[in-house]
Amino acid sequence: MVDVFRALDDETRRLVLDELAASDGQTLFEICSLFTTRHGLSLTRQAISQHLGVLESAGLVMTERRGRSKFHYFNPEPLNKITGRWPVREGSDL
Repeated sequence: MVDVFRALDDETRRLVLDELAASDGQTLFEICSLFTTRHGLSLTRQAISQHLGVLESAGLVMTERRGRSKFHYFNPEPLNKITGRWPVREGSDL
């Protein structure tokens, strides 16, 4: 669970997850293009790749190779484990 919290601690990685949650199955090129067009960020492919590696290590991103392309998918399961750890009691004002 520590890996998940560390992965989510970075704004760029949260943006990557936002983009994958909105449109799953993107390549590195597509993610880099979205960062430039939607967010005005010009990060290198290597930087985005490193962020994807951290997210993948934390289990938040799954990948699939098809030919020469590698597709990235958002995996919500680690987040579900976090929310399941602290159930909210009924009648709680939280």
